[in-house]
Amino acid sequence: MSFVTTIKQQFEANENVAYGKKQSDYLKNNFPFYGIQTQARRDILKNCTSIYKDEIKTNFRGICWQLYQFPHREMHHAAIDIFLKEIKNKYQIEDIVLIEKLLLTNSWWDSVDTLAKYAVGGYLKAFPEKTLEIIEKFSNSETMWLNRTAIIFQLGYKKSTDFELLRSECEKHKHSTEFFIQKAIGWALREYGSVNPTAVLHYVNSTNLKPLSKKEAIRKII
Repeated sequence: MSFVTTIKQQFEANENVAYGKKQSDYLKNNFPFYGIQTQARRDILKNCTSIYKDEIKTNFRGICWQLYQFPHREMHHAAIDIFLKEIKNKYQIEDIVLIEKLLLTNSWWDSVDTLAKYAVGGYLKAFPEKTLEIIEKFSNSETMWLNRTAIIFQLGYKKSTDFELLRSECEKHKHSTEFFIQKAIGWALREYGSVNPTAVLHYVNSTNLKPLSKKEAIRKII
């Protein structure tokens, strides 16, 4: 059997319908769940990956995309976990194509936020010369999830954050009525505010952000 077949069987064997219904409700019923709690899911993934180390090492990109074709959310989470573990220090210039496909497939905040911070953020640390090109593309997209990614990809950059770029993204999207965009602006500013609160306060006080964005941006500063 292949890794994909095995992990699907293991998830099915550990299905909890009642808990899966709660998980699905939490994500607005966008996806079915097997009903496996996070630690149990990771334990199953760890056991399966230990058996198929060579297959995963040589084809983790293909495996991740295969997992993303299934409806259950645990399969998508497993794909992201595998991708982020295997891609570390191994980014290739063309990986942005797969990352964008993952962002655009089965999109919701739980997958997009992880991919934005770790996959896009990691990729652009590996290839900083691609930053403006990629972020401009995502920022100008008609897809809200790519816009959100352009705003939050620097989460975790701390002092290395390009505040001029962050500010330009906030300016571009500050009039959005979309909850996930308003929240993203506040979140990104709050994160940078942990290392440069003066700059964030000055920006927030000198621009016309939506109330939700402003509240989120400064709630740990004042």
